[in-house]
Amino acid sequence: MAHTRNAITINAAYDKVFDLSNDIDRWKEFFKEYTASEVVSKEGNKIVFKLTHENGTSWKSYRLLFKEQKFTYAERMDPLFPFQYMKIIWVYRSINEKTTEMVWIQEFTMDAKAKYTDEQVEKMMNEHSQENLKRFKEIIENSPV
Repeated sequence: MAHTRNAITINAAYDKVFDLSNDIDRWKEFFKEYTASEVVSKEGNKIVFKLTHENGTSWKSYRLLFKEQKFTYAERMDPLFPFQYMKIIWVYRSINEKTTEMVWIQEFTMDAKAKYTDEQVEKMMNEHSQENLKRFKEIIENSPV
C-alpha cells in the first residue's frame, strides 16, 4: 500500500476554497494533466465524474462532499487499472477567516500488472500533487468568486 500526503496554504476563505476546489467541471483547469473533466451524476453529497488524462485514458470516480466537516472522500471506480484501489481524502483547515490549509491524502495499491510499482507511483504523485496544489492556490487566490 502506498500513501501520499501533501498540503498547501491558500490565502482565501474556507467556503471559497472548498467550493472552487470541488468544482469538477473546472478540474481540467486546476490539474494540468487532465484534458477533460465532467460530472456524470450528482445526488445529495455524492458526485460521480469522469476524468480524461492528457495521455488519452479516462476513468470514473465518485466523490463525497462533507463541507460542514471540512473534508471530501473519493474513490476511483472504473476502470480501476492500473490500481487495485485508489482512495483520496482532502481535508480543509481554516487558519483564519482569510486563510485555508488544504491537505491531500492518497492511499492506493498498484495492480500487479501495472507498469510502475507503488513506490514509483508514490514518488510521481507527490511531485504532481505539489505542482497541482500550487495551481489550485494560484487559481483560487486570483478568482473573483
